[in-house]
Amino acid sequence: MEKYNLLPEQLLYEGTLTNESFFTPSMLDEPLILRVHTAEYWEKLKKLALTPKEIRATGFPISARLIERERLIAQGTIQCAEYALQYGIAMNIAGGTHHAFTNRGEGFCLLNDIALAARYLLDHQKAQRILIIDLDVHQGNGTAEIFRQEPAVFTFSMHGANNYPRIKEQSDCDVHLPDGTGDRLYLYELEKHLDFLFSHFEPDFVFFQAGVDVLATDKLGRLALSIDGCRQRDELVFQYCRQGQIPVVVSMGGGYSPRLADILEAHANTYRTAQFLFF
Repeated sequence: MEKYNLLPEQLLYEGTLTNESFFTPSMLDEPLILRVHTAEYWEKLKKLALTPKEIRATGFPISARLIERERLIAQGTIQCAEYALQYGIAMNIAGGTHHAFTNRGEGFCLLNDIALAARYLLDHQKAQRILIIDLDVHQGNGTAEIFRQEPAVFTFSMHGANNYPRIKEQSDCDVHLPDGTGDRLYLYELEKHLDFLFSHFEPDFVFFQAGVDVLATDKLGRLALSIDGCRQRDELVFQYCRQGQIPVVVSMGGGYSPRLADILEAHANTYRTAQFLFF
């Protein structure tokens, strides 16, 4: 999507970030993929051997370049986790591929970058209690399935009740919002649940899926947040992380407003808010 090129340009132009703020990820190694995804599924991806039905479920025509892109995105989130441990926060300008399951892809997601990074932290004893805050308008169904039996990871998804996927997985905590939910109810529900999660689960690392498809302008979202409401959403998450001195990695997630300017402004606000609160 065009936003992946335009967003860094905007952030550099306005002075929110400098060239030194960015890094280019390396390629995700196969053993790390196999810590989350099944060997059978990974072999299918490597050999471009998905069935037509499986390809339709992903929403993408399969290609070697697409697999490479997914590996770069996931490695970027892992590298963000290392940076977050050092600086308190790091952000992947792509990522948020929360519809990828252990054994299949769905909804434009083939490899689950957040799950791969969370597993990396656990395997290397860099975190013991990981909270995944998924605020994309679509439920993080793949992430929920991957960590269903993992007590060290708490999956929280707040999403549109009537939106994709039609059949939801069970996260550790799901908040199903009715169509038309606006700023006031959304922020009330979010703060209430964040307060409970941070005080009871007591995470030592957070992954935040910050999709902007919650906007009222989004053609797929069915919720009704304003751009400022979306900014306040990000600010709430960041404030809880900062107050608890908990490292946080942000993956940008979806956004499908007809006006590209709306998507860019909402995503840019995530970076502006992080820059203001953490640096």
